[in-house]
Amino acid sequence: MVTQGLALMADGAPIRWMALGDTARQPPVVMLHGGPGLPDYLGDVAPMVADLAPVYRYDQRGTGQSPWRGRHSLARHVDDLAELLDAWDAPKAVLIGHSYGTDLASRFCLRHSDRVAAVLLMCGPFVGDWRTGDRAERGRRMSAAQQDRLRELEALPHRTEEQEVELLTLAWFADHADPERGWLWAAQGARRRRPVNWAMNGELGREGRADPLDDHLVDLRARLPARAELLGGVDDPRPVSALESLALRLAVPLTRIEGAGHEPWLEQPDAVRTHLRRFVQGVVGT
Repeated sequence: MVTQGLALMADGAPIRWMALGDTARQPPVVMLHGGPGLPDYLGDVAPMVADLAPVYRYDQRGTGQSPWRGRHSLARHVDDLAELLDAWDAPKAVLIGHSYGTDLASRFCLRHSDRVAAVLLMCGPFVGDWRTGDRAERGRRMSAAQQDRLRELEALPHRTEEQEVELLTLAWFADHADPERGWLWAAQGARRRRPVNWAMNGELGREGRADPLDDHLVDLRARLPARAELLGGVDDPRPVSALESLALRLAVPLTRIEGAGHEPWLEQPDAVRTHLRRFVQGVVGT
């Protein structure tokens, strides 16, 4: 069963949400997409566990079907999630975040630990000096011509539709373990995950660098629910060693998905499905 709705936040921002499964069941799973600045793209992941618990997804403010203009802040995005849980009559939720969604889930745990039944952080958050390794691996996966073209497109003050698609394809294809399939997935995503809210991306990126999650890991470890795990693709250009270090600092288990990059459900769907189902069943039972 699919349901959807529009929730108004305290500041008037409309948030479009959708749910798959029986929404009367508690606790629900809430999937938090990445970006920041992209609309929700976890529609292929939600069905993996929707028979076990209702799965909610939403377009973050200013993206997809949640039109909004204004300043973005990490605190406001945390507030949005809390207000959505209220709208869904969910005292607690199982959070599954991907990429930037793992930062959002982590910061939500810091402020609202009493509302988190369990949390799975997928392909993030990355702390420490992970960008050096990421840049080096992307440089290895991309040709010199591709790198030059990406920089050229990034420098343009205005881009046409086709230039935007080309930029995103070049920026995303190296996220995958398989370069040929990665190019196809990136090209598809470049047309579907649109438009990108670059202002949101820049604002939240700057705030994250000014107030890094690294500085809150001791507090986060204390506030994580009893069931908290990390999952990452071994072939993500973002170094899996950064997740290994984080797992140690948070004292949580890390599952490594072989043959998968930053979106492991595309390359290893069976492995991701098995892991997600085990995780959710451990919280809600069978």
